[in-house]
Amino acid sequence: MKTIKLYNFYIAAAALMLTACADLDYTEATTRDEAWTYDYYGNGIKNLVFDVYAQVYNNEFDANSAYFLAGATDEAQYALETGAVNNYVNGGWSPANPYANVWNKAYTAIADVNMYLEKIDETDISDWKYNAEYENWVAQMEMFPYELRFLRAYFYFELFKTYGDVPLVTTTLTNGQANSIERTPADEIVKFIVEECDAIAPYLPVSYATEFGSEVGRATRVAVFALKARTLLYAASPLHNPTGDKAKWEKAAEACKYMLDNAGVWGLKLSSYGSLWGHDAFYNQEIIFGLGRGESNSFEMANYPIGVENGSSGNCPTQSLIDQYEYQDNGETFGQRYPGSIDLNAVDPYEGLDPRFALTVVKNGDEWPSNGAQKKVIETFTGGFNGAPKYGATPTGYYLRKLVDGSCVTTADNQTTRRHTWIIFRLGEFYLDYAEAVYNATGSANDPTYGMTANEAINVLRNRSDIQMPPFTEDGEEWVKRYERERLVELAFENHRFWDVRRWKKGAQYFKNIQVATISPSLMLTRSTTTRQWDDKFNFYPIPQSELRKNPNLTQNPGW
Repeated sequence: MKTIKLYNFYIAAAALMLTACADLDYTEATTRDEAWTYDYYGNGIKNLVFDVYAQVYNNEFDANSAYFLAGATDEAQYALETGAVNNYVNGGWSPANPYANVWNKAYTAIADVNMYLEKIDETDISDWKYNAEYENWVAQMEMFPYELRFLRAYFYFELFKTYGDVPLVTTTLTNGQANSIERTPADEIVKFIVEECDAIAPYLPVSYATEFGSEVGRATRVAVFALKARTLLYAASPLHNPTGDKAKWEKAAEACKYMLDNAGVWGLKLSSYGSLWGHDAFYNQEIIFGLGRGESNSFEMANYPIGVENGSSGNCPTQSLIDQYEYQDNGETFGQRYPGSIDLNAVDPYEGLDPRFALTVVKNGDEWPSNGAQKKVIETFTGGFNGAPKYGATPTGYYLRKLVDGSCVTTADNQTTRRHTWIIFRLGEFYLDYAEAVYNATGSANDPTYGMTANEAINVLRNRSDIQMPPFTEDGEEWVKRYERERLVELAFENHRFWDVRRWKKGAQYFKNIQVATISPSLMLTRSTTTRQWDDKFNFYPIPQSELRKNPNLTQNPGW
């Protein structure tokens, strides 16, 4: 029996609606057979849809933390050596041990979508026509096929960015068919995603605020266009565009321009940086598509510093990341201004840094967490309350603040919990996507062909009232270098860096040698280099060996 997983939609009244279980295989002796499922709205048809939504939360390691992939990038080092994310960088990654749920989760969801779309004519809830909500149910069911097609396109994007060429399946298959299908060229996968987005967008609402139930978190027209724009950006990138076909960049630029041109009409606007996460983030008008989760403090337990009760350190920002933050006075980076050892008694190297630094990173001397029951001055120096040699203490000199809700109390008694929203698409990303696409389409960061130049797009983000950073004026290779830094800083810990560096084919540049910091008891900060494994074959995941054994027509990705 395949059990429907719980997926929470946030409701406008701030309540949570939890799904129940429906049986998709219909093999168990039960009154909930196939006919029942397609005749019953709440625990039948709607739960089939929710089961597909549930697969979107594709956490790599399911260990109380969103986006553990940060530990496989220059953003972070996972504090515990036993963390599964370390297999990406220590040689433990292989087709036999792919350390990813992408293939299984995506194709499970796609199979469910295909089945539903083929059986949609069998749905009949007319027995419920005297129910007060019947008309609302019917209206919602009319949108389900378009929501599911969006989700299917989303999962094909996940497969495309992860594996490149993958089998394109839009019908239900027998076991024999499934185990003989071949991989479809990536360009055809991209074409399918884009055409699906164009086809379904008109049928989905811009917002569910005025729809039945006001269910925030479902697929919207805006999310559809966001998926299209991101897909085209990836398709134009060097990993997927080895010939440098400028036409692909032009398509990406046009799709991103459409997002920005219509943002105001759709009710989107940039928010303050710190309000992108926290208890009420699902109301944030910048977030286009996010995953709402019920009240919990498990993410905080995973990422609070050692020394904070029930804290496990989790994703510890690296010195490599800190070195990329610029100063507000002239755009010089931390690493440029302080490239060597730093006597923290004599100078405060963090003063005047980009405000996004203080919202992302917990450093030595900060008061954290913010709740009154646990707030204390954090000591990451050797021998400090939150530093080595304590087991699990930060190996980088820093702890994570972004996405962590410091108001959560994690003590054994009197714990508190908060809602969390994990960002899939937000408006800020598309200013960066637009800038990258326009620069590569026109060859200049100051070309006005698309209306707004690449530099102007980035400066919109940097001119936010809570950021106020020096403007971009560069062009050419200097612009590329600064853009890649800006993207890292703006989207830190939002599950972009792992994929961005791969699509740029710059893994050896960014992921091989990672800078971390050690702070002595006398407060001398010293950099050191951690060398990680990198091979260009890592740009794509290996096809799981279990799939290759079942299907001889699948081929493995190069190098694996």
